[in-house]
Amino acid sequence: MGKIAFVFSGQGAQYVGMGKELTEVSAAAKDVFTTAESLRPGIISRCFDGPKEELNRTVHTQPCLYCTDLAAAVALREAGIVPDMVAGFSLGELAALTFAGAYSEEDGFRLVAKRGELMQAAAEKVDTAMLAVIKLSNEAVEAVCQNYEHIYPVNYNCPGQLVVAGLKEEMTPFKVEIKAAGGRCVPLAVSGGFHTPYMAEAADGLAGFMETIEIKTPSLPVYANYSAAPYEENVRELLALQVKNPVRWQKIVETMISQGVDTFIEVGAGKTLCGFIGKIDPSVTTYHVEDRASYEATVEAVKNNA
Repeated sequence: MGKIAFVFSGQGAQYVGMGKELTEVSAAAKDVFTTAESLRPGIISRCFDGPKEELNRTVHTQPCLYCTDLAAAVALREAGIVPDMVAGFSLGELAALTFAGAYSEEDGFRLVAKRGELMQAAAEKVDTAMLAVIKLSNEAVEAVCQNYEHIYPVNYNCPGQLVVAGLKEEMTPFKVEIKAAGGRCVPLAVSGGFHTPYMAEAADGLAGFMETIEIKTPSLPVYANYSAAPYEENVRELLALQVKNPVRWQKIVETMISQGVDTFIEVGAGKTLCGFIGKIDPSVTTYHVEDRASYEATVEAVKNNA
């Protein structure tokens, strides 16, 4: 086995009950939720019991997913599985930075809670949406985006999938053009035009909030969404820029593989990132950890292959 990377799930993968079984198999995972509950009472019930409509509000989704991502990662670490490097998809980047020691677990939770509040407030000011465009090259999708003033390419996920975000009123003709070009659009379960200029106010607010917390250089490589390169002493700058700029996920994964990673473990809700990674390079191995069964299977597989 070569190097191991943990990749932290992003928004859109959430579901009621996520993380609950992790707290039953790992004391470290339980501590993540206990800490969050002490800072925001009700976070555990919202994450484990819902209702779905409340969980899907950005202001709640982000802190709940953060806890689930971090709980899965620390459960693996508690079991003796440690990564050589990490990355997180959008929201997941905050949990990745916590795991790597860029800031305390408590400050990480405060930061993700503030991020969720700021991004929801920004989203409520304008009617926006996000779509995954599949079956077309990035260049083809970018060319269609150039025909619209308020639609932007935002998440470079994997070959044949690029997410766009922008004004809902422009999405209807945009989808017609994409279909004519041979592509297909899939709506995403998020509440705003994230990673676009519409998030500029949220990015500014997050930058200001980060001045109130202690931030250190991460203790292991954390690949930034904004640059697709490891963070150094620029955590505040890049984490704020991430909110209003594209996520370079495919480039991050390709760079990690070039650095010797052949095993990726997705930590958090769902297996979305495993799917992306499999399309980027089918030769690498992927696992995911989100519940008791996936945790036990991953720990056994990784230790047997070590």
